[in-house]
Formats: sequence, C-alpha cells, structure tokens
Amino acid sequence: MPIDKGNAIPLRYGNMKCLRIFLTTSFLLCPTVIFADIYRTVDKDGVLHFTNTPRDSKAELYLREAPEPRPRGRSPGPENTWVMEYVERVSRAHNLPPALVKAIIRAESNWDRSAESPKGAKGIMQLMPVTQRQMNVSQPFDPVENIAGGVRYIKELLGTFDGKTEHAVAAYNAGPAAVKKYGGIPPYTETRVFVERVMDYYSQYQAAE
Repeated sequence: MPIDKGNAIPLRYGNMKCLRIFLTTSFLLCPTVIFADIYRTVDKDGVLHFTNTPRDSKAELYLREAPEPRPRGRSPGPENTWVMEYVERVSRAHNLPPALVKAIIRAESNWDRSAESPKGAKGIMQLMPVTQRQMNVSQPFDPVENIAGGVRYIKELLGTFDGKTEHAVAAYNAGPAAVKKYGGIPPYTETRVFVERVMDYYSQYQAAE
C-alpha cells in the first residue's frame, strides 16, 4: 500500500515562487532543514497517507509546528523536536505502539534524521534502498517520509510474523527472509544485539508513557 510522497514543493507565482524556490534549494543543500506541517488524507480504500506537501484540497492538517533549528554537528534530541510528536501520532494512526517505533529509531539512528550507514540505510529510521522502494519513500532524509515508511514497514513485519515483536524487530534489521529461514531471531551478532537494544528501549519508552 503506497505512502503519500512529499518530494517536490510546488511553485506558485510572484513572491511565493521565489520563496518556494529558496526552500527547495535549501532542502537539497541541507536535507535536515524542513518545515513540519503534516497533512493527512484517507483514500478510497481507507488507507491513511501523511505528507508535508499536500496536493489534495481535502487534506486535513494533522500537525502544525515549526521545526527547531538543529545545532551544527549534533543530532536533534527527541525531547526538543516536533519529530517525537509526529512519531506518536503516525504510530497510533496505524495502530502501532509509539514506544516501539521510538525504540527502533533510537537504536537505528539515535534520532539523527541525516544518518546514513555504510550499507546504504538512510534517514531517521535507517531504511535500506529496497525498503524505500517498497514503502514508496523517495526522500529518505525527509523525516516525514522516512517515519511514515518505517511505520508502515514495521506494521507489515508484525503482520508477517503474527504480532511477534522480537521477530519483527529482527526482520527490520536482518530482513524477513533471514527470520523465516531460522524460525526466529537469526544467529547474527548484530541482529541479536539490535533486538536486545530495541526491546530495552521499548520497555523504557513504555514506562515513560
């Protein structure tokens, strides 16, 4: 099921055109600078779509909040950014526990929306290129698209593994094929450490909630 894209900022006339050209150029040069008004639509099949660049006049404003400036050389902490609230809202909209999504984000990128791994995983939820394509994420460094795609992927994995959280988390790291092959958490050190970290963070976020 597709996730609405927020890839291109449409141009308008006059001053608005100049402003949007500036914003688009700023995003390309520095993908971590992004406006955080989030809109929601529901398609004819009842599927939720979230975007920061609505194209449908029926789009409902879901979250309005300006992003805080990111200090140079530091990752934005979840305690002082709109990202935390967005994660909570999108998680609940897809019937996922926000604490689980937060735990995966913390383990994957420590909330750094510009994170990129040597293996090619990108963005705040460290989506691999194949996952980006499957979840229709065209701008992985856009936290709106990245989180929406990551949440959809987690939900898909939980469905694949009958709601078994640890198996879904393991699949998020090692891929669903590996989890199916071993009938559970694969015997990979990286995956086992990742699952332990996520489950620990999950408990912490649950306690905080």
